[in-house]
Amino acid sequence: MLEYDLHCHSNVSDGTLTPSALVERAAGRGVKVLALTDHDEVDGLAEAAQAAAAHGIEFINGVEISVSWRSHTIHIVGLHIDPNHPGLLEGLRSIRSGRRHRAELMAESLARCGIGGVLEGAYRYAANPDIIGRTHFARYLVEAGLCKDVRSVFSRYLVKGKPGYVPHEWAKLQDAIAWIRGSGGVAVLAHPGRYVAGRKPMGKTTLLELLKEFADLGGQGIEVVSGSHTPPQYAEFARYAKEFGLLCSCGSDFHGPEESYRDLGCLPDFPLECRPVWSAWEVAVA
Repeated sequence: MLEYDLHCHSNVSDGTLTPSALVERAAGRGVKVLALTDHDEVDGLAEAAQAAAAHGIEFINGVEISVSWRSHTIHIVGLHIDPNHPGLLEGLRSIRSGRRHRAELMAESLARCGIGGVLEGAYRYAANPDIIGRTHFARYLVEAGLCKDVRSVFSRYLVKGKPGYVPHEWAKLQDAIAWIRGSGGVAVLAHPGRYVAGRKPMGKTTLLELLKEFADLGGQGIEVVSGSHTPPQYAEFARYAKEFGLLCSCGSDFHGPEESYRDLGCLPDFPLECRPVWSAWEVAVA
């Protein structure tokens, strides 16, 4: 089993645990190297790093950047970033600035369907109001009794074609990669299996076009082992990593004990011939 978990979230974005509690849970589950990758925000990294030092965990500064690519929303994880890099910070601020307006439009759309008070309810679940997002809305709608769990809320209300969905223009792919690379980090395409699943998947041909563009723009890695991937997908994305010259990353994408595909840590080993993403910074240190 891998002792690395390089994709997880705290309540600084849309996770349910504080950075310190997240690290404590990771330590209890045998994680030796942990990256906190909150959505479009780095404010939890200092607290997580301090907790990791206390638990004897090697900590990697990370972030997950929201990107609009063609008609799809994708996510780029930055690993081993400098969280104080001006270009990265300004880029993340530009993404966060649009979240509040989107939240207002989502609440208005749900109100037209007879569901009121949603904006205030969502903000109660957002420890960091600058990162208000669909997950916070989903948690409130579960509390209000409209659905049994967060996943049900998304499929019923918050995905494209449903009453609470509001399209949004995130960062450009080339910008997200440039911000990460400029801060000294490694740019990783997060959970690619999720882009070929769901109600309107991008399809394999489009995924391959994404991978080529990502690599051509300076992207360096791909999540092979992800909490939302199946075992056959581990092998599939390992093949794509080799085809496009990408490093292989792994992460649970943990958000909280009751809401995640997989808990922190205890991730299966990479398929054979994978070049792990941590070789990028191990070489740099050496």
